[in-house]
Amino acid sequence: KHGINAEYGDDIERAIDDGVNSVKIVTRDQRCLPGACATEIELAKQLMQYGEQTAGMEQYAIKKFAEAFEVFPKVLAENTGLKANEVLAKMYNAHQGPEDINYGLNLEADTPEVMDCMERRVLDPFLTKHWGIKFAVNAANTVLVVDQIIMAKQAGGPKPRQGKADPDDE
Repeated sequence: KHGINAEYGDDIERAIDDGVNSVKIVTRDQRCLPGACATEIELAKQLMQYGEQTAGMEQYAIKKFAEAFEVFPKVLAENTGLKANEVLAKMYNAHQGPEDINYGLNLEADTPEVMDCMERRVLDPFLTKHWGIKFAVNAANTVLVVDQIIMAKQAGGPKPRQGKADPDDE
């Protein structure tokens, strides 16, 4: 039996579908951003800096939003067998200067290593990043709204009695 099993066929179909969708996206909007998590770590860095400059309770929300962007390089590192903390440290070190926004994770290296994604032509379509961030923010906002609604409702349980406070006082 040398036929293609169903799982392998599904993988091929998914890969072709991904390729077709990538072509559709790039034909709609040719703008690209540095890939290999360079964009996400730069967004995290800039949001963290903005959070440091923000007064009040808002700074905590901004910093947590920045931390959410760190999930991308962490997952990419773990999926390639690298230590997430080492990868984050290397990427933040590479993004120190204003011109250093293009450094992403080099997946071809055996150790945590960064590379200039624009120079190596490792790019992600702008629309993919734009819509991914937009949908993630909308999902988080929906969760927060639902949480606020739940917290605003009175807790269930028996209602307090009207009149005498203690039935034993009769």
